[in-house]
Amino acid sequence: MRIAVSSDMDEPVARLLVEELRGRGHDVRTHGALRPGADPRWAACTETAAREVAAGTADQAVVCCWTGTGASIAANKVPGVRAALCTDAYTADGARRWNDANVLALSLRLTSGPLLKEILDAWFAGGPSDDAEDRGNVEHVARLDRDRAAGRAGGAAQPDGPRPPRDRPAG
Repeated sequence: MRIAVSSDMDEPVARLLVEELRGRGHDVRTHGALRPGADPRWAACTETAAREVAAGTADQAVVCCWTGTGASIAANKVPGVRAALCTDAYTADGARRWNDANVLALSLRLTSGPLLKEILDAWFAGGPSDDAEDRGNVEHVARLDRDRAAGRAGGAAQPDGPRPPRDRPAG
């Protein structure tokens, strides 16, 4: 799998991330502080990695900054990107399964080496759900992207009656 990786700082966990992805057989392209001469600002290097996913030149991306929040926000501004800030394996699994996330955002401050491996295990073991409601939510987000790209504000979701209880947390 082709994976774009960005980080605004050349931290040990960012280097471990690249090493771990390559060790798992992925083709890794680095951005930001991980690539000499590249723009290391979190917004800029995250945008570069996210645009690779949106363009199809990368299958997925992992974007990092100190908290992971800024990288997540910047990535989600790129149409077609569904970035999730994951601080544990359960969240990574859910992001892939229920949200069909294609960009993993990580905190350089909170992510230890062992936790990184757990998050990556869950991220790559999971895949998009076939559940109709989950697919509908992902399509709704795609529609929001298309509306934004077309300059439309979009409309509020129309109520469609009560929903049956879910057997798992939403989102």
